[in-house]
Amino acid sequence: MKNTRLKAIYNETFSGLKLFYRDTTLSEDLISNYKIGKIIQEKGFTDMTSLGGGLSGNVRYLIASAHVKDLSKFNPDSAKMGHFLLDSIAYFKVLDIQKTGNKTQIFLLNIPDNSLSLFKNSTSNLEEEITEKARKKFIDKIDSDLIPQLQTEDWKARTKSPIGIDENGKIYFDDSKIKIELPKRIEIDTEKKTISVNKKPWWKIW
Repeated sequence: MKNTRLKAIYNETFSGLKLFYRDTTLSEDLISNYKIGKIIQEKGFTDMTSLGGGLSGNVRYLIASAHVKDLSKFNPDSAKMGHFLLDSIAYFKVLDIQKTGNKTQIFLLNIPDNSLSLFKNSTSNLEEEITEKARKKFIDKIDSDLIPQLQTEDWKARTKSPIGIDENGKIYFDDSKIKIELPKRIEIDTEKKTISVNKKPWWKIW
């Protein structure tokens, strides 16, 4: 992958990144489909909220994305719910799965569809940094009060379905078909604006 393309992908993925919440109730069989490092695809639209309260089900999807649509601009009711949306055919990398008691948080990074091989075959310090923030969010929120406006039948219907699989456990996307490359460790220094791959300095960013 050319240097300029790698730079563009990381900018597209992480620039303006924000965290969003989507709670539901899933069986342990469905939860077991998620593995750290796996690339998944959601075929439908992904509804989520910017409001973080206590978990209203046994599973929380914490979604990091820089490409959401803010529906509050078009609908006052959406503003009350902090309603954001991702378009259909969205791809995610499973960065973390955290369990406390009977509660599970699945941390997903929304990634561009032309970057699947890169994110499947590499890890980065940026992924690790946001994963630490995600873990802290889970601990901070798990015992918080529920947010009333997210307990409506309409909202629960929008967020009931699992992401990346159907309700019978069928996975929408087989990431084993992604081209296998040697795993890469990517380090991005946001102060010096440099990047290194496998500890070898490569190029300046921004």
